Amino acid sequence: MNLPKYVPPAATVRELISQHARLQPNTVYAVFPETQTVLTYQDLEQEVQEYVTQFHALGLVQGDTVSFMMGNGKTALMLFLSALYTGLIISPLNPAAGPEQIAYVLQHSDTKVVFISAASKSVVVNLEDKLPKGIQLIDAHEDHGPSWAKAFVSAIKLASITAQNDALLMYTSGTTGRPKGVVLTHENLIAGGMNTAVAHGLTNKDRGLCVLPLCHINAQCVSVMASLVSGSSLVLPHGFSSSRFWNWIIESRCSWFSVVPTIISYLMHQTSEGQRERIQLAPKKVRFGRSASAPLPPSLHAGFEEMFGVPIVETMGLTETSAQILSNPLPPQTNKYGSPGIAYGTQVKVVSRSGQEVERGIEGELLVKGTCVMRCYYKNPKATQEAIDDQGWLHTGDLAIMDEDDFCFITGRIKELIIKGGENIAPREIDDVLYTHPAIMEAAAFGIEDRHYGQEVAACVVLATGKETTELELIAFCESKLGRVKTPKHINFLHDLPKGPSGKVQRLKLAAQMENTVN
Repeated sequence: MNLPKYVPPAATVRELISQHARLQPNTVYAVFPETQTVLTYQDLEQEVQEYVTQFHALGLVQGDTVSFMMGNGKTALMLFLSALYTGLIISPLNPAAGPEQIAYVLQHSDTKVVFISAASKSVVVNLEDKLPKGIQLIDAHEDHGPSWAKAFVSAIKLASITAQNDALLMYTSGTTGRPKGVVLTHENLIAGGMNTAVAHGLTNKDRGLCVLPLCHINAQCVSVMASLVSGSSLVLPHGFSSSRFWNWIIESRCSWFSVVPTIISYLMHQTSEGQRERIQLAPKKVRFGRSASAPLPPSLHAGFEEMFGVPIVETMGLTETSAQILSNPLPPQTNKYGSPGIAYGTQVKVVSRSGQEVERGIEGELLVKGTCVMRCYYKNPKATQEAIDDQGWLHTGDLAIMDEDDFCFITGRIKELIIKGGENIAPREIDDVLYTHPAIMEAAAFGIEDRHYGQEVAACVVLATGKETTELELIAFCESKLGRVKTPKHINFLHDLPKGPSGKVQRLKLAAQMENTVN
C-alpha cells in the first residue's frame, strides 16, 4: 500500500502549527467561501498569537476551559486552534443541544469564558440564573471574530505543554441520562488526525470541504486535524447547503469531502441534472467522499457513486477515539459496501459477553485500542473504568462482525438492539431494506414495547421530494425482503428524523415518541 510520508508529527497542536508556518508559510490552510477569505499557515500562526494575547488579557491561564457556541466560520476555527495553541482546554457547545443540556455542560465543564454568536445568544441569556458564577460571556461574529477590545500585552511567555496535556473536552450527546465529557489530549487529537490522513492518503496537495459542525468531533479531528497533520487545506463554509455544495467543491477545487449518510441522501435527491453534468465536467476530479458518524446503507452508497461518479469511502469513529478508527481503503483497493472498513492506526477486536475474542464471522462487541483513545470521562472515574479496561481497550458498545479480510461490519448498538420474542434483530438490517424503496429518503428502525413479544419492530421514514407511498405498502415491501418477524409492525411518516450533532439518527428518541402514539 503506497501511503504518503509525513513530517514527523509534532507532540502538540502548538508545535504542529508552528512547524507548518516555518516549513510552508505561504501554503493555504483554510478558505472561507462566504467572505472569500484565505488563511495561509503563516497567517494562521500570526492570528493564533493575537488570540493568545487576548486570552491572556481575559485572565485565562493554562488548563482553563473556554467554550464557543456558534456556527462554522473563521471565528470558530480560530477559537478552536488558538485555545489549543495557548494550552487552554476547548469545549465547543452545540447550539442545537437544548437549554438544559447546555446549562449542564457549562456547569460541569468548569468553563471560564463562552464566546457566543448573535444567533445563539438568546439561548444563553435565558439560562443566566443557571450559569456558573463568574463565567464571562463574550459576543462573537462567525466571520469577524469576538467583540473584545484589542489587548496590548508585551512579552507573553506561553506555558509549556506536552502531548499529555488535556486539549479538548467534548460532551457526548448520549441516548439516556446526562452527557459524558470526553477528555482528549494533544496526543489524542494528533493521532486522530494522523489516522485519517494515513487512511485517506492526504498530502499537502489536497483540499477538503468541511460542512459538518465544528462543535462535533468529525469536523474537529477529520477536517481540521487531518488537514493540519498532512499540511493540506480545508474549505469551511458556514454549514451544509445542498444547493451550494457542488459549487464549493468545483470553485475551490476540493479533492475530498467529509459528510454523513443524511447529507449523501439529500445530495442524491436535491441535486439538479445541470449540476450533475457540471460535476462530471469539472476540471479537477474529486478523489473521494468520506461518510461517517452513522452506517451508510449500501443502496445509498452505490446510488451516489453511480449518480455522481465520485467514490465514497465509508468510515467509523467515536468521540472517545478522536474520530476515525476504521476506514475502507481508497480505490482501486477493496471497498466493501456495508462495512466501515479496516483499522488504521488502531487495534480492534470483537469480543463475546465474557470478554473473549470471537472467531471471524461471529458477532460481538467491538473494542478499540490506540493513542487516539481518550484519557478519561471528565469528573467521572466510574464511567471511565467501565469504558476502558485494564489493558487499555475501549468498549465501544457497538455490535460487530469481523470477516477474514479484517473488515468490520457494524450490526448495531447494544442498547439499540431489538429483542422480539427472544430473537435479536439489528435495526440497520431493516434500515437498509427501507432505503432500497424509491420513495424513501431517510429511514430508521427501532424497538418499541410489546406485551406479547417484549419488543416489536417499528420504523420512521422521510419521503423523497415528490414521492408517495403508504404504511401498508412499505410493510408489504419489507415483508417480501425480511420476512414477517423482522418486518416493522408500525411505520410513521415524518418531515425529518431527530439527529445528534454528528447527523446520527436518535433511535431511542424515536422509540419514545412512537410508544406514546401507539400505546
